[in-house]
Amino acid sequence: MLKIAFNENYIYPLEENHRFPMIKYELIPEQLLRENTCTNDNFFKPNKIDKNIVLLTHEIEYFKRFTSLNLSKKEIREIGFPLSKELVEREMEIAQGTIKGIHYSIKNGISMNIAGGTHHAFYNRGEAFCMLNDQAIGANYLLNEQLAKKIMIIDLDVHQGNGTASLFSSNPNVFTLSFHGKKNYPFRKEISDLDIEFNDNTKDDEYLDKLKETIPRVLNKFEPDFIFYLSGVDVLENDKLGRLSLSIEGCKKRDKYILEICHKNSIPVQVSMGGGYSSILKNIIEAHSNTFRLAQEIFF
Repeated sequence: MLKIAFNENYIYPLEENHRFPMIKYELIPEQLLRENTCTNDNFFKPNKIDKNIVLLTHEIEYFKRFTSLNLSKKEIREIGFPLSKELVEREMEIAQGTIKGIHYSIKNGISMNIAGGTHHAFYNRGEAFCMLNDQAIGANYLLNEQLAKKIMIIDLDVHQGNGTASLFSSNPNVFTLSFHGKKNYPFRKEISDLDIEFNDNTKDDEYLDKLKETIPRVLNKFEPDFIFYLSGVDVLENDKLGRLSLSIEGCKKRDKYILEICHKNSIPVQVSMGGGYSSILKNIIEAHSNTFRLAQEIFF
């Protein structure tokens, strides 16, 4: 059975123009239930993550300041959310959703997190709506528990996973791959193991051709035994923060390709949703929902 981490406690950003898309965290499960892609049994609400698991990835002083609500005004501004007890709880539950998902992925081949994909969180700081890097935490957990030896993080959010790249810059057991907009945030990029950059307004064919050229080559060379997939839909045309021009169908083909190659090669995959900020809310919901539909179709 497909298992999906879901947390109802969504938080609005500080900036008014970024608030609209955040309701997607509530609407996606509603859509999946309404169309019978999922039942209530598919969803689970995670508890808060054990701090010792977090500290495999993040600095203890940063973690203490974050959880005790003692970040500076500058740090809060860079994160983009008002700092609160509810925000801390939400972030720790999102990270635990990915940790619990790991075990479902090992058992079932795949698991999903409706939130997550917090790839801008660094060792000792957060930024851009990301405070605890859920997939990086998951990768270090896998290695620490000896559940995997070689891990690949496939980050197809439109923004480079700069925090993730930084966290694993000297770890040969984790391969970081990022497809992102060349001129988009972050404007000072980190160095992933492989960065593929796209110019503004890149469309389906160019993007998908590069994907199909890159993924098999990297998989064959690195031979991961676990994959984290960040399936951000901010690659869509009309995304307010994206600057690329993929169609909903192109985004679906992207997800189908990644999930099919994981299934074909029997590599467990944990999927976090990442970004999606289209000015048309139904496009965000449809593109994200496609990822769940494909997971059901391919794995179950």
